[in-house]
Amino acid sequence: MTDLKTVIADLPAFDRHFWEGTFRFTRIGRGALGGKASGLAFAKDLLAETIDASAFSDLDVNIPTMAVIATDCFDEFIARNRLGELRVEELPDDHIGRAFQQADLPVELLGDLRALIEQVKTPLAIRSSSLLEDALNRPFAGVYGTKMIPNNQFDSDTRFRRLTEAIKFVYASTYFREARDYIKTTGRDPSEEKMAVIMQEVVGRRHGDRFYPDLSGVARSYNFYPTGPALPEEGVVSLALGLGKTIVDGGVSWTFSPAYPKKPPPFGSVQEMLRGTQTEFWAVNMGKPPAYDPVSETEYLVTAGLKEAEADDVLRFLASTFDPARDRVVPGLGAHGPRILDFAPLLVLEQFPINHLINALLKTAENALGANVEIEFAVTIQESRNEPTRARLGFLQVRPMVVSEQIVNVSVEDLSDPNAILASDAVMGNGIADNIHDIVFVRPEHFSPMQTPVIAQQLDLINQQLSEQHRPFLLIGFGRWGSSHPSLGIPVVWSQISGARAIVEATLPEMNVELSQGSHFFHNLSSFRTSYFMVRHDGRFAIDWDWLNRQPIVQETEFVRHVHPTGTLTVRVDGRSRRGVVLSVGRTQADEKEK
Repeated sequence: MTDLKTVIADLPAFDRHFWEGTFRFTRIGRGALGGKASGLAFAKDLLAETIDASAFSDLDVNIPTMAVIATDCFDEFIARNRLGELRVEELPDDHIGRAFQQADLPVELLGDLRALIEQVKTPLAIRSSSLLEDALNRPFAGVYGTKMIPNNQFDSDTRFRRLTEAIKFVYASTYFREARDYIKTTGRDPSEEKMAVIMQEVVGRRHGDRFYPDLSGVARSYNFYPTGPALPEEGVVSLALGLGKTIVDGGVSWTFSPAYPKKPPPFGSVQEMLRGTQTEFWAVNMGKPPAYDPVSETEYLVTAGLKEAEADDVLRFLASTFDPARDRVVPGLGAHGPRILDFAPLLVLEQFPINHLINALLKTAENALGANVEIEFAVTIQESRNEPTRARLGFLQVRPMVVSEQIVNVSVEDLSDPNAILASDAVMGNGIADNIHDIVFVRPEHFSPMQTPVIAQQLDLINQQLSEQHRPFLLIGFGRWGSSHPSLGIPVVWSQISGARAIVEATLPEMNVELSQGSHFFHNLSSFRTSYFMVRHDGRFAIDWDWLNRQPIVQETEFVRHVHPTGTLTVRVDGRSRRGVVLSVGRTQADEKEK
């Protein structure tokens, strides 16, 4: 198989042709390509060498056409505009973004960009590919900016201006706070970072004022939350209608084990299924231009619902229908009733061998990288009256997952240890942490789903203080950490909880959601070996709130409390059994003394 360094070195220069050029994967500049682009360069040859086209005759698999702006262009941009002199630690992200928008791209780059935009009039994804992403044990998933542009304006000057704004936005995201904080947690200096930029076709089709793929997906070869007969090493897949932003932002998606794609969904009733499956999706806005906001990642994105998707005729292969007359869910759209995005036509009826292809891609990437992997993809399904229906899978990303091999034994009896302040048999991660002396928790008696954005801000301030003091902490909250939907959980980004060494996602009657799955956010947590616990309010194991409320208070707000227990905390997670426990050494003795 071709070596990664050889693939990158042999990547041809951009010949000022995007669609009609000799090569569909080219580079601008002579610097590094960054981790994301390097991974795709490797995947390009990997797919050609190992995927048996005859086994998937009605599926096309490829890397979407792309050109990469190498890191030497970033260096020139920063140096010529003296942006390295910005006091970024003192500036909010929007001020940094505006400073970058006012700067000029290197004149040597502009000719290639103008040539590209003259011929391309369909949506483009302008994606980050940073130098530090090359470190396999520190994948920078979701840390930097991506901007999708409709690129459908009539005049090339406007399209050119929007392209350059998007490139500057990605460059600016190198200095945004979340990126700086993330780099610091890796032990690297933020000044070492350099940014390459990927300009890539958006996989999808146009439907009126919206452009989007039929479905997007994230697949992992290792599953931290297997259920039923599924094993961790059999992996996990999350699918969503529309752009993959739904998945990577921790929104509602359909999650399953690729070893058991037909397994009934984990819902107790049809009503739960209707509430717990995807009802809206992301698309590129091809219609009326939005309010000008070049420092916003979602400037050219819109959301729509299932009614719009059905009108666009994209649900045939994705949805089932609840038939009230028969009180059952029927794959496809043949019955009248509410639509449910369970992807049954693909997974149960196997109208396309999508799941077989995902399994093949995971195994291929895993063997090539010698590690558990995560891949991203987007699929369009094209129907024609005169020709057989075909599907296209655009392979968007591959990166390694970090799975600790340390052997930790946590028995069922350990979960009931008298020193345990919380325990769970649904834990992500593996290992032991005994350097935690602080606990930050959301106060259950004051929690409200309506206040989750405020809670995120309060956690942010405490996290900053503890991180500056190099004090790792245990974090406890309710709902899905990192969800972009405040009603599903607390909408934090990594930088707002980056100091947590162990994180607990608990439920309450008013915040009773399914496990978080499939987001960039949790990929980063696993790469830093941060343990993640799920503790249900109605489950076998409870959080000892009485003990937590008796601990010495360092600071508190209306919704959040920071305590510093007198005893030592130890977090033990057994990744093989998915059992974990947080112990307070000396807890029982201290309680007896208090009595």
